[in-house]
Amino acid sequence: MNEVLKHVDHTLLSQTATWEEIKQICDDAIKYQTASVCIPPSYVKQASEYVQDKMAVCTVIGFPNGYMTTKTKEFETKDAIANGAAEIDMVINIGWLKDKKYDLIEEEIRTLKAACGEKILKVIIETCLLTDEEKVKMCEIVTKAGADYIKTSTGFSKAGATFEDIELFAKHIGPNVKMKAAGGISSMDDAEKFLSLGADRLGTSRIIKIVKNEAASGY
Repeated sequence: MNEVLKHVDHTLLSQTATWEEIKQICDDAIKYQTASVCIPPSYVKQASEYVQDKMAVCTVIGFPNGYMTTKTKEFETKDAIANGAAEIDMVINIGWLKDKKYDLIEEEIRTLKAACGEKILKVIIETCLLTDEEKVKMCEIVTKAGADYIKTSTGFSKAGATFEDIELFAKHIGPNVKMKAAGGISSMDDAEKFLSLGADRLGTSRIIKIVKNEAASGY
C-alpha cells in the first residue's frame, strides 16, 4: 500500500472545492506520503504556504478543455510556478489534434516546458476523445517536445484511464517520458495494475479514501 501511495497525485479539482477541503487533502497527502497534491490554480499559493516543504503542489493548466490560447496557458503556468507549484498538468488543444496541427501542439508543449524550467510538466491528452492513431501521435509529440509525462485524462470528460491506453503509451513514448493514469481509478487492485503496466503516477482522490475506509467516490 505504501508503494502505491508514493505514486499517487492526491487530487481535488471539483468546481466546488473549498479551502477546508483543499487543506484536508493536503493533510492526507502529507500523512500518507503521496507523490503530490493536485489542486486548482487558485489554491496553489495558499496550499504551498500551508504544506511548506512537506509536499509537492501540482496544479492544472488549460483545464479541463484545453482550448485556451498558448499565451494564456503560458501565463497560467508562470503564475502557478510563481505561486509555488512544483508540477504542472496541462491539457492539449484537442481540436488542433483533430485538425492535424501537430506543430502547434508541439510548440505549445515546448513553450510550457520552457515556462516550467526544472519543474515537472505532464501533458493531458484526454484519451477518451481520441482514436488510437491520435494517441500514438501524441506519444510522439510529447516525446519530441520534451515534456516529463503523458497523462491519460482530466477526469472531467466521458471516461478516465484504461489499462489499454497505458499499454499503448508504453509502446510509443520515448525513454525520457513517464506515464500518468488518471480518472476512474477506483480500487487498490486497479492502482497496482496501472503501476505494473508502467504508469509512474496515478491521479486519483479515491485511493486515500480507500486507505481511510471511506466511501471511494469521485475522481
